Amino acid sequence: MSTSTVDALTDQAMVVLQDRPVVPLSAWLAKVVGECAGSGRTLQLVTPLNSRLSLPLRTAAAGADVQWVVRNGDGYYEGLTGRPLKWSGATFVPVPEARDYAPGFTTRPTGPIGSQLTLVYRIRHGTRGDIGGPVERLLQLLTGKPPAGLGPTEPLEHPWRSDRLTEYARGRSTARLIVAGDGPRPAQAIGDYTTIEGGGLAEVTTVTVGYAAEDPPPLRHLPSLVGALAADQPVASLFVQLTPGRADLTTEPRWTGAPAPVALAVAGTVPGPNGIPGQQVGPPRTPLTLFPLGDGRSPDGWQRHSLLMQHLQSG
Repeated sequence: MSTSTVDALTDQAMVVLQDRPVVPLSAWLAKVVGECAGSGRTLQLVTPLNSRLSLPLRTAAAGADVQWVVRNGDGYYEGLTGRPLKWSGATFVPVPEARDYAPGFTTRPTGPIGSQLTLVYRIRHGTRGDIGGPVERLLQLLTGKPPAGLGPTEPLEHPWRSDRLTEYARGRSTARLIVAGDGPRPAQAIGDYTTIEGGGLAEVTTVTVGYAAEDPPPLRHLPSLVGALAADQPVASLFVQLTPGRADLTTEPRWTGAPAPVALAVAGTVPGPNGIPGQQVGPPRTPLTLFPLGDGRSPDGWQRHSLLMQHLQSG
């Protein structure tokens, strides 16, 4: 690969500078991420303080292969955590004497902060048949319209077609696809598909919808929404959380608040621990038990989540 657009290359890192308002997961960046993973390097993406990441690139930056480095004046910090960084000569590393967030991380966000509703579901598909139904159904339930497009990188290459998603995912041992929602609110799904023993597919898809501050998400409709999803195909689990953030689903390199859980649904009719009653949703032949955990704003929900997970794992 030509390194003409790579700004620094060492044994530990590949550094790429991006100076634009919103940095997407372009085809070129996705290729570089793959090459870094294959060579044991970290892709360190350096942006100024006024840049934002698209949701697919932010998802990549939350993993092990990509690090978002923000340049603010003469200093640097990690865009998702606020941890101060410095250049070691081979890679960006934490500043050992730092005891606080970088100053840029605690400045006021440049745009209004609403909320991002995130639903993560897990499904196992057989060796044959269409696998695009669940993400299409969930986006339609959340936005009122079928998805608009799909592709592995941004901008999305194709208009939405469930059979195209199926062909792409079934043709690879692992695949990640982005599905764009349509409708009045920004919505995106990021699906990870892995071939499992016997030739079936394991799907883990994260659907995120952005809501403005004056337009809170309709959490009261969650039981009917989860039940409608499970009516079409058995769902292994579904986790719901709410995160303060921009309604356009981009991420600024600033603190906007912590996520908090709303609910967890698991397959079957399952009793919950004391104080966390479950509600059966979905069809009787493939029921889910939905456990409410909080309003998506209180950190107490994580204590209930921990108690519920301990209970389910011990059972």
